[in-house]
Amino acid sequence: MLTVISPGLQTTIQDLEGRPGLWDVGVPPSGAADELTFALVNAAVGNPSSAAGLECVQTGPVLTCDEDRLICVGGAAKQATIDGWPVRPGLVVMLPAGAVLDLGLLDGMRGYLAIEGGIDVPPVLGSRATFVLGGFGGQDGRPLAANDQLPLGRRENLLSPANVELPTITDSWQLRVIPGPHGAPDHLTVDGVEAFFGTSWTVDHRSDRTGVRLSGPLPGWARSDGGEAGLHPSNVHDSAYPVGGIMLSGDTPVIVGKDGPSLGGFVVPAVVIEADRWMLGQLCPGDTVELVPVAIEVATAAMSARRRWLADLRQDALPAATIIGTAARPDVLHEASGYTIRCAGERHVLVEAGSAELDLTVRVWVHLLAEALREHRPTGVVEIVEGVRSLLVALDTSRLGPFELAKHLVLLTSSLADPETVVLPAREVTLPIAFDHPEAHEAMRRYAASVRPDAPWCPDNVEFIRRVNDLDERDEVFEIVQQATYLVVGLGDVYLGAPVAVPIDPRHRLVTTKYNPARTWTPQNAVGIGGIYLCVYGMEGPGGYQLVGRTVPVWRLQDERPWLLRQFDKIRFTPVSVEQLAHERAEIAAGRADLKVAPATFSIAEVRRIEQEAPVDIATLRARRRAAFDAERARWGA
Repeated sequence: MLTVISPGLQTTIQDLEGRPGLWDVGVPPSGAADELTFALVNAAVGNPSSAAGLECVQTGPVLTCDEDRLICVGGAAKQATIDGWPVRPGLVVMLPAGAVLDLGLLDGMRGYLAIEGGIDVPPVLGSRATFVLGGFGGQDGRPLAANDQLPLGRRENLLSPANVELPTITDSWQLRVIPGPHGAPDHLTVDGVEAFFGTSWTVDHRSDRTGVRLSGPLPGWARSDGGEAGLHPSNVHDSAYPVGGIMLSGDTPVIVGKDGPSLGGFVVPAVVIEADRWMLGQLCPGDTVELVPVAIEVATAAMSARRRWLADLRQDALPAATIIGTAARPDVLHEASGYTIRCAGERHVLVEAGSAELDLTVRVWVHLLAEALREHRPTGVVEIVEGVRSLLVALDTSRLGPFELAKHLVLLTSSLADPETVVLPAREVTLPIAFDHPEAHEAMRRYAASVRPDAPWCPDNVEFIRRVNDLDERDEVFEIVQQATYLVVGLGDVYLGAPVAVPIDPRHRLVTTKYNPARTWTPQNAVGIGGIYLCVYGMEGPGGYQLVGRTVPVWRLQDERPWLLRQFDKIRFTPVSVEQLAHERAEIAAGRADLKVAPATFSIAEVRRIEQEAPVDIATLRARRRAAFDAERARWGA
């Protein structure tokens, strides 16, 4: 048993692989942020790659053990001691029973401890990794606390221990990236792309395990806005992010971390290669970062070399990273009428279909392609994540490459049914909503106080929505939300089964923009609108949608299938008081009540019927909202 005397700062139990396979419902992989160091110290003590260890931030824990165990420390833990005697990082040493191990102050961002046998807490959703924002995994889903007792795994059948040479931590980093999937000329100008890769970026103090924020010049946008996806040119129809993807959240680059969101509506001009992702765990505020574009072949070779090294630690350490520049343009794997297949890093492929405007026929086509891939799934496909007009597929590149997958996807598209004629199984889900919930206003207040006091959506998001949609009264926003039937077109925005949904009837599609920069805090189950989309936040965390209220949980961990909503569910909202909502939230969270659900179907025929019944009303409303949209943007520049 390992006992925590002092927990240090944000010390959590992590493993290497985390939770792959749940990205499509908004569950991040979690796991060690500096995966290379973690893999090395874990292998050093003879543990299998699945064993769990400890990750700490800036200040390490003080621990003791009730039996002799081998340990190895790494990362920024360069001042560790056992009973006052220094412990060199990468060196396998014995922690005697009753001795005190102090990881001390870190010389950098994150330190790691591997202990013989690993930390044997129960897996949650297939992993021991802690996801603090979600409240699960590790030690009760939280950072360690004093007096925690951590069970240790058995020591039988472990590999032979071996000292390791650890990667160098610096304050000036070069991150190799694969350009794309987005770039010039659609989203950024050619000069904007060159500036993006030519800038020396600075790590922002608001970085954490969800993402690393970078400070630097404004992006060189090729367009004035994101259309129906939002007022800002960074806005796109919700699409899945790869871990290591560099999204432009408004004008701020954010590198998606191990606890980052799976789905969102921002441009991604580059993806950090898998072999360099470990650096994201060691980036400190104030560090400088250069983004160096490389070819897929360079990325693949770098990861192959790492696998060989980890398989035999007796080999010499990896040589310094080879920096080979390449054209800063997205790799197109296949282009056809109606869709394009691009690389999103070397281990993700992104299929984008249709135009930049919302077309539910395209959304159905994406779903049909995803279902076909699930049915005919090649070995090496790790994740299949549906977006509004896109499909992101994650690969195990040791088994399947992006070019091979692209060929397979092209073959699948040839046998898809006509999305105009397909009838999809669905459900009608009725959710209570407390409009103008105090927690939503608290999020607005915090944002105005600490992030952007002059934001045009402050102090009142609902008033902002009214203004940009040319509505006469503030309450009209609530009336439209109540009248609409929202179709779920994505899960996991933001996190844990959270739906992104759009009104089936175009007349109910309120148009707004997302926060720029994003909020750092959003209450759990807040309801917001961004672009033409509505989202229910699955948990507390960052966010960018304009908030209108709050509803009940859409995630319940104790269920075998924790996510309570599905693709193509139809959501209707019923207004309730704040007090009634509190009661219903407690009942659903405790499992004493469920969402109100009725069987339904969805087909494009429903959309066509509405379009035929009210073409003039739809066109008039779109023009009116576009004019208000443009007027609002003009006020910003005044």
